[in-house]
Amino acid sequence: MQRILSRGEIESLDHTAIPRFGLPVRATVFADRAARLRHLAQDNPASAYLLLMAKLVDAQQHVLSGFSAPEALAERLSLAQAHGMPPLQAIGWQRDPAWRGMLVAMLDHVAGAGVPEPAGKVCAQLKRLAHEDSAALETMADAVLAERDGEVDSAMAPFVMAALQVYWTDLASRFDERQLPVVSPFGVCPVCASLPVASVVRIGGQRDGCRYLCCSLCSTQWHLVRVTCSHCEQTEGIAYHSIEGGPEGIKAESCDHCHTYRKIFYHEKDQYFEAVADDLATLPLDVLMGEEGYSRASANPLLWQHP
Repeated sequence: MQRILSRGEIESLDHTAIPRFGLPVRATVFADRAARLRHLAQDNPASAYLLLMAKLVDAQQHVLSGFSAPEALAERLSLAQAHGMPPLQAIGWQRDPAWRGMLVAMLDHVAGAGVPEPAGKVCAQLKRLAHEDSAALETMADAVLAERDGEVDSAMAPFVMAALQVYWTDLASRFDERQLPVVSPFGVCPVCASLPVASVVRIGGQRDGCRYLCCSLCSTQWHLVRVTCSHCEQTEGIAYHSIEGGPEGIKAESCDHCHTYRKIFYHEKDQYFEAVADDLATLPLDVLMGEEGYSRASANPLLWQHP
């Protein structure tokens, strides 16, 4: 039986024995997510949406295989190390215009996959925007990265975010984690400074029983001691909620200090849990948490909503 380490035990360990990070595996990151979305779509009330997002994630994997963004300059990496900041910080990053062409390629892939008519119209509108008003598209991308939902068309946002995910996942997958600062700001991805979508408790090897937060943008995972609020770092007033009769190993971790929550998935119950996909497929748990007075600490990148 798996033994869960207490907070004190984890803090007393040699931290070099617990991997701090897990960078995305380029060859499978989106393929695994798409497969999980299709599995979760079975008998799910949101089946149509999950299958649409699976097609979008298929497009992400297809485009990622042939894309390579310009790497960070050495000066930027040195500055990040000196100040303990994420080196590929998304907000304020000067994106290469190639990301817009990548978005168009993804939209073509999705539109050709037999999607519902409303989704096809959104794809066509975004393609026109990419060709005719690149400045407006860049402004929308900035708003998506900052989660300024009032400035973004909610139907277009998941597609724009999907392209940005490919851009930063490409960067993260080629990054040398030895260049990461020893200490990073709490609560954000140590690679791109984006917020986590959820967390997973891993099994096997050095990660056994350890909790990792999962970046909503670049797919990096990073270690956080369990029974700690991933939003405000409090260790008191933490509680766990689940749907009665729902799947084992899926809970919402709430904090009575900041009144937020994020979902947490336990691989000992299902080794195929995938943070973005399973978070998207468990919206009834979000409804429960809202009824109990808690707010999401951050949004799911494939479902545009106010956190």
